[in-house]
This record gives sequence, C-alpha cells and structure tokens, in this order.
Amino acid sequence: MPFTHGAACPPSRLAAPRAAATMGEAPEPSSQAPLAVLSKVELRVSCKHLLDRDTLNKSDPCVLLLMQSQGQWVEVDRSEVIKSNLNPVFAKIFTVDYYFEEVQKLRFEVYDSHGHAGIGTHDDDFLGGMECTVGQIVAQKRVTKPLFLKYGKFAGKSTITVISEEISGNNGYVELAFRAKKLDDKDLFSKSDPFLEIYRIDNDRSEQLVYRTEVVKNNLSPIWEPFKVSLNSLCSCEEKRKLRCVVWDYDSRGKHDFIGEFFTTFEEMQKAMGENKVQWECMNPKYKIKKRNYKNSGVVVLLDLKIHRVYSFLDYIMGGCQIHFTVAIDFTASNGDPRNSCSLHYINPYQPNEYLKALVAVGEICQDYDSDKKFSALGFGARIPPKYEVSHDFAINFNPDNDECEGIQGVVESYQSCLPKIQLYGPTNVAPIISKVARVAADEERTKEASQYFILLILTDGVVTDMADTREAIVRASYLPMSIIIVGVGNADFTDMQILDGDDGVLRSPRGEPVLRDIVQFVPFREFKNASPTALAKCVLAEVPKQVVEYYSYKAFPPRSHEHSTVLQRGVPRP
Repeated sequence: MPFTHGAACPPSRLAAPRAAATMGEAPEPSSQAPLAVLSKVELRVSCKHLLDRDTLNKSDPCVLLLMQSQGQWVEVDRSEVIKSNLNPVFAKIFTVDYYFEEVQKLRFEVYDSHGHAGIGTHDDDFLGGMECTVGQIVAQKRVTKPLFLKYGKFAGKSTITVISEEISGNNGYVELAFRAKKLDDKDLFSKSDPFLEIYRIDNDRSEQLVYRTEVVKNNLSPIWEPFKVSLNSLCSCEEKRKLRCVVWDYDSRGKHDFIGEFFTTFEEMQKAMGENKVQWECMNPKYKIKKRNYKNSGVVVLLDLKIHRVYSFLDYIMGGCQIHFTVAIDFTASNGDPRNSCSLHYINPYQPNEYLKALVAVGEICQDYDSDKKFSALGFGARIPPKYEVSHDFAINFNPDNDECEGIQGVVESYQSCLPKIQLYGPTNVAPIISKVARVAADEERTKEASQYFILLILTDGVVTDMADTREAIVRASYLPMSIIIVGVGNADFTDMQILDGDDGVLRSPRGEPVLRDIVQFVPFREFKNASPTALAKCVLAEVPKQVVEYYSYKAFPPRSHEHSTVLQRGVPRP
C-alpha cells in the first residue's frame, strides 16, 4: 500500500504523548482495575534495516502510532528513542481498543530523533511509514511490511514488524523490582552503566521484549526502579513460560556490551520470593567456556514482587453475581387514555406498544443473569386503588409486600392488568423509585461481597419534573451496586434528560457533589423505532459491564469464587 507522509504529526487528541525514556519503558498499568471491558490489543513494534540519516552515528529511531479519526490522522502514542540503532526493538507497548464492527486505520511513522520535541517536524528525519488496520494485525497476529517514504517510494530495505496480543479480561499485572551485585566492569576509565532487559520466549522460540529498565550510571551494583507489566505481556498468563533476562553495559553509540544473562520463569520468581532465595547468577557463556575459574558475571536479585489480579465483568458473573432487574413505568396523564388508540399505553392485540417493546428488549437480556427470574415491576405518576391517591412508587401487581413478577412475561401481564385499574395522573417524579431501589442496593452493599448488582429501567414519556431530587438520588446511587437506564418513549423533547446521562459532563447534585461513577444511560426510543429490539438492548446495556467492574473495583470486592484468594503481595524491604 502506498504511504503518504505528512510533514508534521498532528497533536494528540486521544492521549498525551509521553516523554521519551533514555533506554525505553514498558506501559504502566493502572493500580485499579480497567474501567472498560472492551477488547484491548497490545501492539509491539520492531524495525529492520532502517535508513541511516546521521553523519557520524547511526539513526536514533522513534516510532509514532497514529489512528484515523473522522478522516484525520491523530497521534495516539509514541515509543522511546533508541540510540544509534538501525534494527530497533522498541520496549514501548501500544494499547488500542479493538472493535470488530469497525475499520480502524493505523499509521506507524518512524523518525530519526534529534530530541523529543523535534520528532515529526522535518522530512529529513522521516525514516518511513506503514499503514494498516487493527483488524489486519489481529487476524495475522504478526505483520511485517516495508516502510515507505513520500509518494510511495520504498525506504530502501526498511521493514516494520507489528505483533499483536489480546489482553484477556481476567488479566492482571505484576510489580517487580530488581537489583544486581558485583557485575563485570566493561569500561576502562569508569564502571559499567548497566541496564536489564526481560524477554518472553514464545512457543516458536522467538523472543519478545517485555521490559527494558533505565540505565544506572557508573555502578556495578545497581538498583533499578520498580516497574509494572501485565501478566499477559510477561508470560502470556502462563507461569511456566521461560523468560530470558539480559544485563548490558550501556553505550551511547548503541554498541552495548553484553555482561551476562539468566533464565527463569514467573513461577520460579514467585517461589523465590516465598523462600527468600531471590537471586540468579548472571552468566556470560563465552567466559564460561574460556575461563577455567569463571563463576559468574555478577548476580541479579529480585527485591520485590506483587501480583494484582484484575477482574472482568464475566469474572463477577461466573463468580455468582446476580443482576437484579427492576422496571419502572410512567403512568402520567401525558401518555393519553389507554383506551384510545393514540395513547402510548394502548394495548394493540397485533402490535406491542413502545413501553412493551422497550421492556421486553432490555428485560430479555437481563433475565439471563438472574437465577430466580423474578423481577420487580413498579409504576409512578398514577392514582391507584383503593383510595386513588397519587403514587410515585407502587407495585403494578398491587402487592405492596412483594412487587416481583415471574419472568418478563409476568411483568408484561401485570402491566396489562393494571392499566384498567389506575387513573393516569402526574407529575413525572422518578426520584422516589431511584431511592427505593437504592435502599435495596444499600442493603446488598453491606454484605461486602459481589453477590447482587441492580439495574433499574425507567420508561417515561416526558422530562422528569423532580430534576433536583433525581440528580441527588443518582449521586447517592452512584456509590451503590446499581445502574440506571432511562428510555424516553414517544415524541417529547428529551433534551433536558441528557443532563442525567454523564456522557457530556459530570452529573452533580444540586449541592455540587459529583457522581462517583457514571451510572445513567439515556436513549429516546424513537431512534430505534425501525431497528431490531436487539439494537436497543445493545445500546442501553453497553455500559453496564463497565459499570459493574467499576463499582466492585472501587469497593475492592473480588468475585465470590475468588473471595478467599486475596491479592498476592510478597516482598522484602529494599535497601
């Protein structure tokens, strides 16, 4: 594919570029669980036979990753700069979201760096680029393509290789800290400048760079900074997978001197920490053959190891977490008399009304996650028997002691049965129902386990009239195991309802307190009138898995099947 190179890279709108490291750095996972449950893909990049743009030394390459957004190329992230190297293996791991249903175009641009700020500003620094899609990389797992200069011209024999790995939902990360002792001195007039590289050995015996530490200057017993890597990156989540660890003496011209290496596994690291046998001999195979009394080229010590498990939505569901589904239906007078065919509550024997369509579309998804298949069904905005007083919180089966219905069909039958018995009235107050479900969720929170999560589906034909109380109730609910879905039925102007959905900004209570989590999803049903019911369900439920993970991560509640396997944290004090 011909490559068209722009003179300068556009500023990043997706992620702020990180400063280049001297020797490189691996991505640093968040200390909390991922807030999204999307499929994520890690991309590792290496190049061969790059053009040499420097007069006295070799090029100092850096790679930029750009993604096409609304027809524009936007910088996502950039790698470290590797000094004087025409065959670089970058330690930087790029992470991108993967959507099966989208064509996601990527562009890799390689530059000879003369300082971080100058990358991408001069054509003379451009070593070549390559375009592809995330789908192509994922499908092939390993893509090697030639680099192109301007106007489709080959950049000599230069190639770029991109390797992809999916980050599994139940992945975690590990924090590691190393030091070395009595390393060989490779310098004549000073001591070695050591750095450590860790490689994962894959099934095809190829090696993937996992992490490269910083350089510690003039020190034969360096202490490297602690770092974090995902378990997927380190060992493909296989504890017995072999790792190769190499210690080098840094050279500014890129001709690093080999000090020694050792082999280990993540399993061995864990056992070593547990038994306090936390060091490996760093061996130089050539010295071992040539030198009769050779012992080692120093030792490398594992100072600290901490494993952090990151749980996914499915971890919680498979651990026994139940999704309790509650539906709340608007019975205000603005819906129209149910006996009139123009009413939003009219029961047509041949065609379900919009309330029923939305209820069934969402309910049929949620019912798979509730073992007893009993659902709370509430109404608001109507005068109800026997006294026909206005209620904003009543059971549509008229059983105040048990508002649950048997299955989604039971909710449908209770809805149809209650319509002739009530008088549609008003106003449209939803705060009482949010608060009612929140009280039940609060009782669940006190169990301090991930056993039940609550979804409240509110079906309404108009803008709520108790907006201040509703905002307050949502802020309170954001601290509980609870999500709220609001579907606007009919043709009302729902502009003000977007306030409740945190997508356009942080929702705050009337007193200014922000929500802890964005727990509200609002959609007008009319946008799905001509679509399949699954399209509505997919839209309104898309954020629920993320919201479940966010809540239990915030509370530090593991899935129930993992309750007694706490985060493994083993270590010894660093000197």
